[in-house]
Amino acid sequence: MSVSSASKAVTLKVCYDQWPPMTIFPTESAPERGFIIEMLEHIYSEKGYTLEYYEVPLARGLDMVAEGLCDMLPEFLYSKHSDKGFVYADEPTFAYNSAFVVRQGDAWRYDGISSLKNRRVATGSGWDYSSMSESYQNYIDNPKNARLVEVIAGNDDVIGRIFHMIKTNRVDLYADNELVLQYVLNQLDLQDSLQIVRPGLEKKLVEMPIYSMQIPVDERQRLIGIWNQGRLAMKGEKEQAFIKKYRVLFEND
Repeated sequence: MSVSSASKAVTLKVCYDQWPPMTIFPTESAPERGFIIEMLEHIYSEKGYTLEYYEVPLARGLDMVAEGLCDMLPEFLYSKHSDKGFVYADEPTFAYNSAFVVRQGDAWRYDGISSLKNRRVATGSGWDYSSMSESYQNYIDNPKNARLVEVIAGNDDVIGRIFHMIKTNRVDLYADNELVLQYVLNQLDLQDSLQIVRPGLEKKLVEMPIYSMQIPVDERQRLIGIWNQGRLAMKGEKEQAFIKKYRVLFEND
């Protein structure tokens, strides 16, 4: 866990997980927290809040929000059927496009599930693509495809391991948020071996801040209102300034 050192009258307790470049657990040598955290801090510090950070796995963060140990979590997959331990803000952090990573020179492109025939697909244990493509998620979950679907267990290093597996021809492709793919490719310096290709999956990945139901209603609405207004005001050049620090960019739709 890490707590901000500034001292102000009101504290906002923020749980977040490791999902670079959006949200990052800082280290002494790399203190950046990701562009979503920087945007969040900018929005709330302007309104007199100090942000207190709890760096935890996503499942633990969701529990802490539901229990009231954290006030909010800055990015969670939007779903109409989510548990009732939290309330979504109205303004998303972003709606992310997805893309695929394949080996350099591979002419393959995604064109629906039929295009996956005889391709070896990598994914992480328990990862859910259903909001972007139900058919892709069903393909991964189908036992009939098990010999072509490589499920990688682990924590922070899963995507990096998948990239090296693609490079060494152990799997053929991997889908994710396009910014995640750009960031990891840059971090591993694998541009000569791998390439990001589009189109990605059928729908965008919509991520939303969530707020604890344990917060009194009036205060929760105030917190949500601050986010909504601040996020709208940040669109365009302001948000791009935060994103560019991490050497990634949104491709044109």
